[in-house]
Amino acid sequence: MKAIRLEAPGGLDRLDQVDLPDPGDPGPGEIRVRLHGSSLNFHDYLVVTGKIPTDPDRIPMSDGAGVVEAVGDGVAEFEAGDHVVSGFFPYWLEGPARVADFKTTPGDGVDGYARQAVVRPASWFTHAPKGWSHAEAATITTAGLTAWRALVVDGGLKAGDRVLVLGTGGVSIFALQIAKAMGATVIATSSSDAKLERVRELGADHVINYRQQPEWGRLVQELTAGQGVDHVVEVGGPGTLPQSITAVRIGGHISLIGVLTGRAGEVPTSLLMAKQARLQGLIVGSRRHQIEFVQALDATGIRPVIDRSFPLEGIADAFRHEESGSHFGKICLEF
Repeated sequence: MKAIRLEAPGGLDRLDQVDLPDPGDPGPGEIRVRLHGSSLNFHDYLVVTGKIPTDPDRIPMSDGAGVVEAVGDGVAEFEAGDHVVSGFFPYWLEGPARVADFKTTPGDGVDGYARQAVVRPASWFTHAPKGWSHAEAATITTAGLTAWRALVVDGGLKAGDRVLVLGTGGVSIFALQIAKAMGATVIATSSSDAKLERVRELGADHVINYRQQPEWGRLVQELTAGQGVDHVVEVGGPGTLPQSITAVRIGGHISLIGVLTGRAGEVPTSLLMAKQARLQGLIVGSRRHQIEFVQALDATGIRPVIDRSFPLEGIADAFRHEESGSHFGKICLEF
């Protein structure tokens, strides 16, 4: 069985293709999945480059999608031939948030999905959206579900709401698509006019080049007649949070998701207090959230935006493409 192992954390040149023993047949409560797709996330990049410590010889990648080849005794939810996709937190099945670390997250605390086959408990997977390719399905584990939880589960998104999305990575593009499908008005930011034109084509109502408009929070206020947006999908972190607080309406909701600009920084607490806004951190979601998200994807017809796909053995090049920042939407592995 082909797999990718991180020989030692700290660099893309330490990702090696290896041959591993076949995982065998599933036991009671387990399924065997032939994996065909994964997708890259910033979290995966932090792991493989050593910025998030992990064990030597770790198999990376938190996202995995493929076909059920066999089911063990007691498994009723799946059967051979089903298309499935992995969950980010295998033991958070439903209910309120229960996990504050990545000790159980595939590709980080445990081996991930950069390999051809796995045998895992059935609860580690859900059904994939109907008619999706394996690469498409792999995009929902981390990026898609994060956007869904931010806007729908935590944010209570409804038709007529105003949503601000930052950048054009996987989470932000999914958030744009979800918001438009549910009847919201969307404002999108990017440093690239070419990417802003693409988000317009996806339905963004207003676009802002944040390099040309560094005080973009004020511009959001102008675009919303001084009211601000109901929801901010905040993927930047400390470098963008002050502008996001400026942009949100009084009593609005900011989903703090990303750390693209750093892990720590100053927060304008007096402005946040004055706005009486809800600043909520989140990390992906539960298995129940993913099941409901898949149902919504089937109902709305949303399909992910895939920038480019690489073969499994091209994983280092895929991460270099992510590192360049030139991508729009998701980068995938297909194998």
